[in-house]
Amino acid sequence: MPPLPRRTLPLLYALILVDVVVGAAVGPVLPDFVRGLRQPQLWLSVGTGLFLGVQLFSAPLLGRLGDGYGRRPIFILSAVGTLLANALLLPVRAGLYFANRVSDGLTNGMYATARSAITDASPPERLFRNLGIEGAIISLGFVLGPMAAGLLLTALQVPAGQQATYVVRLALALAALNVLLALALPETHQQRNGVRGAELRTELARSINPLTLWARLSAKNASNPGIRRIVLTQVALTLSTGYYFYFVPFASLSALRMDARAISYFFMFFGALSVGLNYVFYTYFADRINQRRAIVWLAALGTPVLAGYGLVGTSRVALYVLVTLDCLTLSLIQGLLEGLLARRTTDTDRGEIFGLNQAFQGLASFGTTLVFGVLSVLDLRLPWAWFALCLAAVAWLAARRPQPPPPADIAAGRPFLH
Repeated sequence: MPPLPRRTLPLLYALILVDVVVGAAVGPVLPDFVRGLRQPQLWLSVGTGLFLGVQLFSAPLLGRLGDGYGRRPIFILSAVGTLLANALLLPVRAGLYFANRVSDGLTNGMYATARSAITDASPPERLFRNLGIEGAIISLGFVLGPMAAGLLLTALQVPAGQQATYVVRLALALAALNVLLALALPETHQQRNGVRGAELRTELARSINPLTLWARLSAKNASNPGIRRIVLTQVALTLSTGYYFYFVPFASLSALRMDARAISYFFMFFGALSVGLNYVFYTYFADRINQRRAIVWLAALGTPVLAGYGLVGTSRVALYVLVTLDCLTLSLIQGLLEGLLARRTTDTDRGEIFGLNQAFQGLASFGTTLVFGVLSVLDLRLPWAWFALCLAAVAWLAARRPQPPPPADIAAGRPFLH
């Protein structure tokens, strides 16, 4: 394979960054779409569940298409899909909010393709670093999105009733920029062999059946032991990180009573601290530590942090202290698991494996959204007990004795879970 252009990784990171910024910018104003409905926190959870649940079939499908036709067409499709989905948010109506969640979720399988493309473009010795930078980029997006929304609302002194409209217009402009970035991206996958229509129909049928997804994952694990354990650990982590989507309804509807501007400032702090810590951790430490033990300790220490969110009451100081501890513990886990999974892939099945992984994450996200939606109706503090329990499961799964690596990895000096 000829060397990729030097602009490849920067463009990939820029594409991911802008996509996250678009989603993070509209996050603080989403409560405006359901404020007139009874039990708005439940409807926000339903919308999030729709957004994440459709990835159950869209992520493996897009991953398979990426393996067959290349990563670049998937990025273009996803960028255009995000632009059209955000256009549905005008005007501010509950029905359009749900339509946006479904349509945006259909093309959000891009992240499986993004991780495949980063792996394509990374030499083995820089894989953890480059995937860790992706995690830092995502965190940076969570900073810049609310920051852009907050600056827009503050500079223009937008009244409360019009804030959602202004932020959605900003998101549309950024989504259009992402279409241009996708068009400029070089192709990273050279071993393309196309996908027949019958194969796509089969892929879709298999993707909407969780039992079939499990069978496919088990088949991959049979030839490459260790994949299933990593995916299951990521499923448990996804169940716990559902709190990212619960933060907005919790902060706005609980005793904290934070408005869109306060939520924006909170996510700016959260994201800024997270991106700094992720960058330092993955640049200088991730390749030099025992990754499995690190996951165990980070998850164990993060469990009481998640439980603590439910006890902050009206104290924003306590909220900021807890989010600082959050950034030092559980926020560092995702990149470690992605790097471990990337080591288990090949050029021919990378998109498929990342797609399967994202499908299981989509299923977990859908499930955890339903759980925290129901629990939030009973008491807004209860979902934090659920998130803490799921993170404890991450520590338990990672602490179990790993399977022996396949002979090829032993020869290459790449033991499973370091």
